Amino acid sequence: MASDRVEMPSEVSDEVGVFDRFATAASNMSSRAVFFAACVAMVVVWAPSILVLPDVDTWQLIINTATTIVTFLMVALLQNSQTRSDNALQHKLNAIAEGLADLMEHLADRGDDADLHRDLDELRSAVGLEGRESSTHNGSGRGSPPEGAHERTGAAT
Repeated sequence: MASDRVEMPSEVSDEVGVFDRFATAASNMSSRAVFFAACVAMVVVWAPSILVLPDVDTWQLIINTATTIVTFLMVALLQNSQTRSDNALQHKLNAIAEGLADLMEHLADRGDDADLHRDLDELRSAVGLEGRESSTHNGSGRGSPPEGAHERTGAAT
């Protein structure tokens, strides 16, 4: 739904869902030394359990299962936090770009500066670019540039 798209920071809702709050708390917790110490403690408790468990396969299965579960859950939680952080940063950059574009437009209206008008058009077309760009057209030299890219950047064809 294009109408639900958030473009500016003022359009971002203050409501944060239960899962998002949990993911933020988990991200904050996992970045602390206490979490690392708990992981080390888990290994320290597990290692001597070989003396109690008769089967080496069972002993290995315990640590493999525990670490796989923790890793699987942490990836989901950290990805949620990272995505929200990336989106917030993008909204801030869009707001800065829009403010700069408004300032450039005001300055361009005062005089007849073709370069400023061109830069203003390029800046305005770049706002929201993250929703339109492709990993195959990221300037890495692979793939062909988007149609009209040479004209917008002034690059020679």
